[in-house]
Amino acid sequence: MTHISVLLHEVIESLAPQKGGVFVDATFGAGGHSRHIAEKIGKSGTLISFDADEGVFTEERKNELSALTNFIPVNRNFREIGDELELHNKLMLDGAIFDLGLSSAQLEESGRGFSFLRDEPLHMTFKRSPNAKDVTAETVVNEWSEETIATILKGFSDEQFARPIAKGIIMARAIKPIRTTNELVEIIQQSTPVWYQRGRTHCATRTFQSIRMAVNDELGAIEAGINGILPFMKPGGRIAIISFHSIEDRLVKQYFRKLAGEDIVTINTKKPIVPSLVELKENPRARSAKLRVIEKL
Repeated sequence: MTHISVLLHEVIESLAPQKGGVFVDATFGAGGHSRHIAEKIGKSGTLISFDADEGVFTEERKNELSALTNFIPVNRNFREIGDELELHNKLMLDGAIFDLGLSSAQLEESGRGFSFLRDEPLHMTFKRSPNAKDVTAETVVNEWSEETIATILKGFSDEQFARPIAKGIIMARAIKPIRTTNELVEIIQQSTPVWYQRGRTHCATRTFQSIRMAVNDELGAIEAGINGILPFMKPGGRIAIISFHSIEDRLVKQYFRKLAGEDIVTINTKKPIVPSLVELKENPRARSAKLRVIEKL
């Protein structure tokens, strides 16, 4: 499936990239936002794109973007943006985009267990090749306590059957380790009512979302990324963040308000920008997307 960049027009309009501009794409993914920014800033501009998954920076994509602008691909999680920008002496930014959603390729082609629709190893890390020390979804379901699992299911996705699912995971792993997505889906089905399994949303959706967020410390990374990039923003430079569920959007909204209260930024979006009906028709996955934008004072 072809990845469609969510709220692309609205992001470009909000960031207003100009020739010679310096921008960061904190979440390269399939490269949609990067490509359009690169076209706007041109050869005299600079674009630094981050992604924890080294596999997204294919030679084809790097060549395409390098033909448009001064393109710098960085294989690091965006929580490390500040450390990376320190390496680029006196480079100040005109704007940045954080798209907190997973690309279609990560969901459907990664082989890392992000999707409950196919049988894959329980990794769920943004890294393509996690090492032995990295927390994975397999770590969560086989080593974390019942209380902790229930807490992340409830806290990260408001899963109404958090406790029965957590208990089901503990009971299943007592028999044998849980290794694959299909095994986890089966546990979720055994732990929830039939009516829940027949709902419009797949019964495993919230559990998979919660575990993925925990594995990658996604909420902690958002705050770290914003803090890391702010010192490198020019006055008038803008940061745009697209979130895809309420807990992320709430965190972004509250953190933006905190920064505005400290007179560090102004908030450009009093209410979040949401996809148009035309975009929703073309890309139903965009239905929960919300865009918020701040400007450095």
